[in-house]
Amino acid sequence: MPLPDEAGGPAVVTALQERAARAQPAEHVETLGGWWLRHAPGCDWWLSAVLPHGPAGAGGAEELEHRIARAEDFYSRRGGAALFQISPGACPVELDGVLAERGYSRRGSLSLQTAPTSAVRGRAPTSPLHVRVDRRPTQPWFDAWTAAHSRTPDGAGPEKATLARVQGRSAYARALAGSVTVAVGRAAADTGWAGVFNMATLPEARGNGAAGCVLAALAEWARTQRAHRMYLQVERANAAALRLYQRAGFTEVCGYHYRVPDAGPAHQR
Repeated sequence: MPLPDEAGGPAVVTALQERAARAQPAEHVETLGGWWLRHAPGCDWWLSAVLPHGPAGAGGAEELEHRIARAEDFYSRRGGAALFQISPGACPVELDGVLAERGYSRRGSLSLQTAPTSAVRGRAPTSPLHVRVDRRPTQPWFDAWTAAHSRTPDGAGPEKATLARVQGRSAYARALAGSVTVAVGRAAADTGWAGVFNMATLPEARGNGAAGCVLAALAEWARTQRAHRMYLQVERANAAALRLYQRAGFTEVCGYHYRVPDAGPAHQR
């Protein structure tokens, strides 16, 4: 369904963050009055963050405390600790402060960005690289993704499990220098939007337009899916990625961060 025109409004942020959660589905998901409690064992830690969307409800502060306690119990029963994704405007106003008082530390500074699909398509870099787009992740796609993240081949297991749970339409793009895959990325289409995920480039291929070629190919695929706008999430500390997305036409909708227990998993980022 189309989103409201109000750029950066709570409804827009909520809808995009929930699209992103569907595109990166956790193994266990429970809902709690609009909150998504997610647990993805073995995966990147932020895939297990609570999406605490919507107001706390008529119960006010008492209801908010109840929901936090329910979330903490959800993770405790699975041998972990609760962590919360805080997107201002999409979450209860008081939540960030309440979590801080409960001993949760702030971690990460991320940017939710959007762009018209036509703009991303129109800004493809000039490059001799060939880009192949598949409906499913191939072994060369996984090999390049793990190599770019300095992981062993076995390290792709949790990522493979996550992608196997995706129910919507996806595209897996890889840029090739000859027969060698040097950059990869993924797009997931969802009700008029396409999210960009898993962008990765081998160190020796960085700076030659490979990532831009992948991004443009994903935008072309998004056009075929009638996804007229695209979104992505990027760390503000990742200067190279920010430059890439700015060149492609992306602009920030909002910033967000996480709240994690002091002994929680955020040190992995």
